[in-house]
Amino acid sequence: MRVLGIETSCDETGIAVFDPARGLLAHALHSQVDMHATYGGVVPELASRDHIRRIIPLIRKVLDQARLQPADLDGIAYTAGPGLIGALLVGAAVGRSLAYAWGIPAVGVHHMEAHLLAPMLEDPAPAFPFLALLVSGGHTLLVKVSGFGDYEVLGESQDDAAGEAFDKTAKLLGLGYPGGPVLSALAERGRSGRFQLPRPMTERPGLDFSFSGLKTSVVNLVKSEAGDDQTRADIARAFVEAVVDTLVIKCRRAMEEFGLLTLVAAGGVSANRQLRQSLGEMVREAGGRVFYPRPEFCTDNGAMIAYAGYLHLREGETQPLSFEAWPRWPLVSEA
Repeated sequence: MRVLGIETSCDETGIAVFDPARGLLAHALHSQVDMHATYGGVVPELASRDHIRRIIPLIRKVLDQARLQPADLDGIAYTAGPGLIGALLVGAAVGRSLAYAWGIPAVGVHHMEAHLLAPMLEDPAPAFPFLALLVSGGHTLLVKVSGFGDYEVLGESQDDAAGEAFDKTAKLLGLGYPGGPVLSALAERGRSGRFQLPRPMTERPGLDFSFSGLKTSVVNLVKSEAGDDQTRADIARAFVEAVVDTLVIKCRRAMEEFGLLTLVAAGGVSANRQLRQSLGEMVREAGGRVFYPRPEFCTDNGAMIAYAGYLHLREGETQPLSFEAWPRWPLVSEA
């Protein structure tokens, strides 16, 4: 079964083809970062228009790379949410229309489920059950994964996601957009211990997250300290350490509470070097193992959509001709 995956949830157009017998056959990604950097953040209307311009040429490119014709495909998967509604509708409309024209089934995929499953594209891949930490620009979740489609959300952010906190802190420090990678690089030059920032919600029971208070602490710190380069680096170091420590503490707590020794970390923030190092040390001390997608599949991409779509299509799930997209869509539906 060869599945074409289409990702257009935010500011990256991702296309891929997955074949369970041969793995990932081809993938391509166009990032809108340079376009949105002028505005200091994603402009939804511009994002949608750029997806329209890029999506068909990228599909052609990926099919050419995989040496496939439309007749060789067995299904199409597209991101149905959560995300920017205009951007989502571009991928949903194109994916469902092509599936109808080519006479193959289509299925809408949950963006965060695709991130959660992205490490399955690697060798070795994690085995069920495992604990998943999903950390991206818009979401921070801890999920118990008992099997495909069998998910239990153990904790989530009550306000800003970790990725949002990175971008907002980068803006406070006068760094560019997107702020996460630049902030992490600046933190590498910072001195540990000069500033102390809170580890939010780690002193109370539970697995939820909150990063808005940490951002407020950074605001106060920036206002009170001189703005020389070393001070900015020291503040960045204190911020990154606070976020990493918070995520590690929550993961350790969840692993102990649920008796899970396998951890998956996925989403854009999971590419952070400091986070990977700290999670790796914690999991090794616990006698477990941690899995990540390759760095290019930590951010939004078509490969994870193609793989998740394959799993859904294999289970017989298909999308009717009338399609929907959801800007908000919980990973686990409330009963």
